[in-house]
Amino acid sequence: MRISFLNLLKPAVWLLMIGTFFTACNRLDIYEKNISVPDYKWQYAFQPGFDFDITDTASQYNIFIVLRHTDSYRYNNIWLNVGIKAPGDTATTAQRLDLQLGNDVKGWEGTGMDDIWEVRRPATKAPVQFKKPGTYHFTIAQVMRENPLPNVMSVGVRVERVK
Repeated sequence: MRISFLNLLKPAVWLLMIGTFFTACNRLDIYEKNISVPDYKWQYAFQPGFDFDITDTASQYNIFIVLRHTDSYRYNNIWLNVGIKAPGDTATTAQRLDLQLGNDVKGWEGTGMDDIWEVRRPATKAPVQFKKPGTYHFTIAQVMRENPLPNVMSVGVRVERVK
């Protein structure tokens, strides 16, 4: 009886497929949404909003700002106003952030492909615990001195549960 290499490989392929199926069914505790900046020119009036639901108020969460820009962006940083409104609240809490995008010595930070760069920076110094369950609303506005701010492609929010 002759055993071919392909016949030996079949059980391994089935195990790999079954393992992939079960790991693919795990729920990711992540919210991420990115919104494109019209014409890559971020106007003061353009303040994208992000809504995400929190059901687990016992867990802690990391919150990130995700920014994509071109290589032609003129600054090493970007100043943002990040607003958050909790469920049932009428007021929005605002925080001003200085996101470093690069420096003159090392160049752009983050990941890049050709002339497009993406950086993900923490919006808070430590993980946060949301006090109320429900839908939270984030807004992000650029507050640089230049309006419109050219060469910014998209901005987003990423929220992930701390394991």
